[in-house]
Amino acid sequence: MEFSPNNNELSLTKFESMLKTNHVLFFDSEEFENIIHYYLDLGKIALAKKAIKLGLNQHPSSTNLKLFKIEVFVFENKLEQADLMLNDLYTLEPQNEEIYIQKANILSKRDQHEEAIDVLKKAVKLSEETADLHSLIGMEYLFLDKFEEAKNSFIKCLEEDLEDYSALYNMIYCFEFMEQYQEAIEYLNTYLDKNPYSEVAWHQLGKQYFALKKYKKAIAAYDFAIISDDTFVGAYIEKGKVLEKLKRFEDAIESYTTSLTLEDPTSFALLRIGHCYEKLGKNDLAVQYFYKTVHEDPLLDKGWVSITRFYTKQKNYQKALYYINKAINIDGDNVKYWKLYAQINHRLNFLEEAESGYKKAIELGNYELNTWLSRCDILIKIGEPEAAIYNLLQAAEFYPENAEIEYRLAGLYFKGNEVEKASFHLKNGLHFNPEYVFIIEELFPETYKSKLVKKALKAKE
Repeated sequence: MEFSPNNNELSLTKFESMLKTNHVLFFDSEEFENIIHYYLDLGKIALAKKAIKLGLNQHPSSTNLKLFKIEVFVFENKLEQADLMLNDLYTLEPQNEEIYIQKANILSKRDQHEEAIDVLKKAVKLSEETADLHSLIGMEYLFLDKFEEAKNSFIKCLEEDLEDYSALYNMIYCFEFMEQYQEAIEYLNTYLDKNPYSEVAWHQLGKQYFALKKYKKAIAAYDFAIISDDTFVGAYIEKGKVLEKLKRFEDAIESYTTSLTLEDPTSFALLRIGHCYEKLGKNDLAVQYFYKTVHEDPLLDKGWVSITRFYTKQKNYQKALYYINKAINIDGDNVKYWKLYAQINHRLNFLEEAESGYKKAIELGNYELNTWLSRCDILIKIGEPEAAIYNLLQAAEFYPENAEIEYRLAGLYFKGNEVEKASFHLKNGLHFNPEYVFIIEELFPETYKSKLVKKALKAKE
């Protein structure tokens, strides 16, 4: 029996009054169970422990109170004490399924998930209502990354309890992890035959159709979710995403806007509305919603990046730089942000900052050719030839036969009077793509006019 202040307010008031006065009052064991349950649900562990202690003082043989004590032991990671108590209880009540559940909890905490599953399967044989047990078994399989077995366990749970949405979500997670989208659709349709007004199931069905790019069917599923519950925010959000894919931006805005009227504005919906207005060419409205996004959630880096990209397209690089710094301050390990930071600084001719941005992007794993080349060209401009060469040699490991890299190395080595190395890379460049020789002319105009280069080019002819 679950405790709530409405149906057991007197017991709770009496108990808390007793704690204040230190005057011990009598409660029957069921009252203690309800009080403990209430405090555990609220996460008030200290009060729950007091109730357990007083309860066991008054009812020392109560199995349920002992099980609560074991539950707290497990929560506090006092697994040895929990185990000892469970063994004693098992001797007295070997058919009590709750003992098996707590034993499985202990095994799970010790990462002995296979053993936990075996114990829970024994509990299934002892219980008449097994939905929760199948759900627990499913969770243990998830810990083991056994998604097929987990999925089947959650399905068994739902066979007994259609309204267990936690099991439904977990089951769909298994389908999606295994990329079994069509199988998920088939299951959800069967589920909806039994529970046709389940907004959660319609919502999940829409997500499966979306994954398969069956956008019209996805919209139909979200519409049914909305019919089942016209305050279901998630359905409006997901429907908006599908409408965007279909380039129905006005309709998408309407769907996102409806979601905003149902609960406090979500930064995601505001951001998407901004992007929709941008696609429609309504830039003033777009930027308004981007600003609303970051006002709603100042820590949403995607909001700041959207403003950055907006001003970059407008060629307002000063503002773009201000906002990309905001995004980097939130997520300093995002490769794309550093690349964007570098490009904006490059546009502003802030070469040292741009070089630093490209370098950071490379350090974080951005190995695109243009990142290496852009950094190299800046290093040449700011008079760092050795760093430029080292940068290009690193790039050559990823792009071993690239003319753009070879011509730059040739130019740098010629400039440093390392003729043998320069000639080697120039020959490579001419071999890989002779049309790109203009790179030397552009980046090293004086070197290009030199006798050494002219001689090498003439030899190739």
